[in-house]
Amino acid sequence: MKSAEASGGTPHPTGLDATLLADPAARRACALLQVDLDAAAWNYRRLCDQLTPGTECAAVVKANGYGLGIERMAPTFARAGARTFFVATIDEGLHLRRVLTETGWPDAAIHVLSGPLPGTERDLLDARLTPVLNSLGDLDRWRAAGKAAGVRPAAALHVDSGMSRLGLPDDEVDRLAADPSPLDEVALAHIMTHLSSADDPGHPENAAQLERFDAALARLPAAPVSFANSSGIFLGPDYHRNLARPGVALYGVNPTPGHPNPMQRVVTLKARILQVRQIDAQRGVGYGASFRAQGPTRIATIGVGYADGLLRHLSNSGHVAVQGRCAPVVGRVSMDSITVDVTEFGANAPVVGDFVDVIGDGHDQDALAEEAGTIGYEMLTALGSRYHRVYTGGGG
Repeated sequence: MKSAEASGGTPHPTGLDATLLADPAARRACALLQVDLDAAAWNYRRLCDQLTPGTECAAVVKANGYGLGIERMAPTFARAGARTFFVATIDEGLHLRRVLTETGWPDAAIHVLSGPLPGTERDLLDARLTPVLNSLGDLDRWRAAGKAAGVRPAAALHVDSGMSRLGLPDDEVDRLAADPSPLDEVALAHIMTHLSSADDPGHPENAAQLERFDAALARLPAAPVSFANSSGIFLGPDYHRNLARPGVALYGVNPTPGHPNPMQRVVTLKARILQVRQIDAQRGVGYGASFRAQGPTRIATIGVGYADGLLRHLSNSGHVAVQGRCAPVVGRVSMDSITVDVTEFGANAPVVGDFVDVIGDGHDQDALAEEAGTIGYEMLTALGSRYHRVYTGGGG
């Protein structure tokens, strides 16, 4: 873990910009989650620049904007230039339509990845949501809904090129290629597929999916094509097509694992020290006494735990930055707290009320995820509801 850099603004005795504690709710909070909207907007524009000229860049804002708040993240990407958005569920789409309408983008295209669930077709039509059709059954229901409403409804068609999750399987692609007339009854916005291994550029599945998808496209009616996700954008022009669908990279997660992160960090998570105490050798720390001090040890208890998204796999393996220096998590992660060894700080040991960086400079969500044995996606979307959230920048 690298040393954390000093934060800007007026320093506070707790190691936090004093202006952030002007709000009484911030002073009461055990942890502060800062979201840099300018960094998120910069990330969107960075991905646009990476794409082949003429390729549109959408913004994926599912899972409440990857845990950071769809009400703030979606308008941020719209101000940066996004006009097409993807969500996972119909309710996310309904919410997003309200948010974008209220913030000045009522005509943005919103695609719903889960498709038209039976009985929800009217909800989609009324909110002008574009379902992603994942099967011929989806296509049949959507055609029928359009006929009943007297419209030719917009849709995206998802072809499974190897993910074996959502999308038309091979036999349904064969049937549609033999008789594509059902597509005449929908306004086909895109034909899309989803990469399974784009974060590993050398993985043979990338080229295999490219070949399978192109073979399917050659047999289906011509339409705009959507292929690349966040990591897929960095696979090169063959994957860009007409519309790219970045998600996690917008929020600062590295889309090129093993290489320097081309994105800016969006999230900073600062948590407060609740208690500092000295313990003796062989004294256990936390549930199950999974850590035992081997000599006089100074322990700081920090006010975040697994209820806040700090996964239990960080027990005895995670780190935080204390005064810009690395300090290990010792003992098990609890629901509301973690314990950190600050013995090496000596006379400069932190005190109650000080803040530590759980996610910050030199220790971002990807580093924390690696310590937890997971990925940055999970770290962001697991962020709990108890943080006091602070949004900085205009995101334009």
